[in-house]
Amino acid sequence: MKATRLEAFSDGVIAIIITVMVLGMRAPNGTEWSALVPVIPVFLTYLMSFVYLAIYWNNHHHMLHVTERVNGRILWANLHLLFWLSLVPFVTAWMGENHFGARPTALYGGVLLMAAVAYTVLQATIVSTQGPESRLRKAVGRDRKGKASLLLYAAAIGLSFWNHWVSVGIYIFVALLWLVPDRRIERSIA
Repeated sequence: MKATRLEAFSDGVIAIIITVMVLGMRAPNGTEWSALVPVIPVFLTYLMSFVYLAIYWNNHHHMLHVTERVNGRILWANLHLLFWLSLVPFVTAWMGENHFGARPTALYGGVLLMAAVAYTVLQATIVSTQGPESRLRKAVGRDRKGKASLLLYAAAIGLSFWNHWVSVGIYIFVALLWLVPDRRIERSIA
């Protein structure tokens, strides 16, 4: 199977996830500007989650662009990633509606951690299928940024019970690390 078909399917799933997430936002009651104040945490959580989904979409696109062929192992690894991403609307709503409370913030981090693990598994599965000389393997190298992200998510989950704002700061920091599409893959394509 060609990677383009897997990419198209994943694009559709991510688009649906974003749609579900935005449809979960409720308009405030009232017409005054002050009516927006209670929904600020919901909007900020939505914004952070939208950025995360955009990051996954961008990097997933780049990764599949250097993938020559797809087999069943890659399909299942990709579905594993999409499963965790599909939980983003739920944890986004819970964290936003509960104003970044400790438990919702920890679960949000848990979903981010598992999505990152799933992405790492997908990447490793592609590399093992394509071989050690594949363009993806050469592009990602030791993947220090990916490993650091996993550690930061794990730390943020634990820290959410001490100070949930520190955890949110870590989530934002990791998003900023990945905001620009993976240049390692872009360089290997060029």
